Amino acid sequence: MVDVSAKAVTVREATATGLVRCSPAVVQALRDDAVPKGDVLAVARIAGIQATKRTPELVPLAHPVAVHGVVMDVEVVEQGVALRATVRTAERTGVEMEALTAVAVAGLAVVDMVKALDRYSEITDVRVVAKSGGRSGGWVRE
Repeated sequence: MVDVSAKAVTVREATATGLVRCSPAVVQALRDDAVPKGDVLAVARIAGIQATKRTPELVPLAHPVAVHGVVMDVEVVEQGVALRATVRTAERTGVEMEALTAVAVAGLAVVDMVKALDRYSEITDVRVVAKSGGRSGGWVRE
């Protein structure tokens, strides 16, 4: 684990995105609120937020950081469910791993809830799309 004790505490933010690709039938069931397991979007949102706080338990060398804010956006789109997590902190290290974990676990929650309707659902394109704060400053994926 990298020693970050000499680094300055700064406000840091990271945003990650991902997509759960689903069949058109699942997309329609999501839009009609007709998924048998319940409110997929609400469950995915909560799963992503919970996962953010558990990142150091799941990623072996991730620093435990105080998560000060999480926005977990979950939206039905033509291809399935779009996921977007933005995590904020005031710490010595960034929160990219927390944002990625939020998106990945929210995606797992979606797959779990729709697997009876579409066994081919898949989580794709999980990646950091922006970060700010710290020594290296801001960055946005083009």
